[in-house]
Amino acid sequence: MTFSHHLQTSHPEHPFAETIRILGKGKKGSRSLTQDEAYHAMKMILADEVLPVQLGAFLMLMRVKEETPEELAGFVLAARESCKLADDSALVDLDWATYAGKRRHLPWFLLSALLLAENGIKVFMHGSPGPSASRVYTQHCLTYLGLQMATSVEQAKTQLIEQHFSYLSLEKICLKLHEIIELRPVLGLRSPVHTLVKLLNPFNAQHSIQGIFHPSYRAVHQQAAVLLQQPHAAALKGEGGETERNPDMECLVQSIHNGVLCDETWPALFTHRHVRAESLEPEQLALLWQDKIQDEFAEATIIGTTSIALKLLGKVDNQEQAQQLAMDFWIQRDKQRFG
Repeated sequence: MTFSHHLQTSHPEHPFAETIRILGKGKKGSRSLTQDEAYHAMKMILADEVLPVQLGAFLMLMRVKEETPEELAGFVLAARESCKLADDSALVDLDWATYAGKRRHLPWFLLSALLLAENGIKVFMHGSPGPSASRVYTQHCLTYLGLQMATSVEQAKTQLIEQHFSYLSLEKICLKLHEIIELRPVLGLRSPVHTLVKLLNPFNAQHSIQGIFHPSYRAVHQQAAVLLQQPHAAALKGEGGETERNPDMECLVQSIHNGVLCDETWPALFTHRHVRAESLEPEQLALLWQDKIQDEFAEATIIGTTSIALKLLGKVDNQEQAQQLAMDFWIQRDKQRFG
């Protein structure tokens, strides 16, 4: 009698428990999620339909396993839908994610984006400052260039029209994703959301570029972009995990163009390695642009990163043309800006 009563009053299983079981059922019993399962899992998370303990378990099981392209595609589709992102692909030529922050060098890639913008290419950046006090984040560098970050999607649209460049914080794009990213100091590790946001492409731009830190993620980004039917996308092992070509090293760029995968190696631009600066001073971004200081590593970084973007955008046919056009942009830049 007591036993049957116990059965009647036992708690029904939480709907999200199945997702955790798929991921965590031991070395032999667990598996990756299908794209559809990943989509539904992220939909539940973003709708606040999971318990905090379940979210923590999910994030860390995914972190240990590492995301598959199918899982990433499912997560991104759910996020785009849940966050009601604007589909204004005509507003943006290049989607540029910036979430890692820089530790060894300044974010010179920011000047690459502004160089493209000065030449009529509409660049939308989205990112989030992380918890590390030892890293310099893109968002914090904008003020040193006299730039205002957008405070809403509508303001970002206006900036894209008026100045061909806008930076919008993830917090203003999808608050729930921002809150999950903010869990990093609590969990001690990055989570799949750090990868998801790089592929978010909030305006659904035709061209998207991402930097990664762990080389294995390059191909995962590339294959996820195919599943997301992203027309043109590129992923590279960027300096510090940002979308920035290190001119001292060979750079493998893995891209897609209308479903066709392409792996392309860009050569090192120097035969020697540069010594990194002892401290990072964001004031130097404007000073370098204005030609008030000289830094061959920084200039090569800016030109080299710009050249990869120009090739992705289809503005040139080969690496040599890309490098030359990027160099022309840099030489002809308006040095009076960012004062």
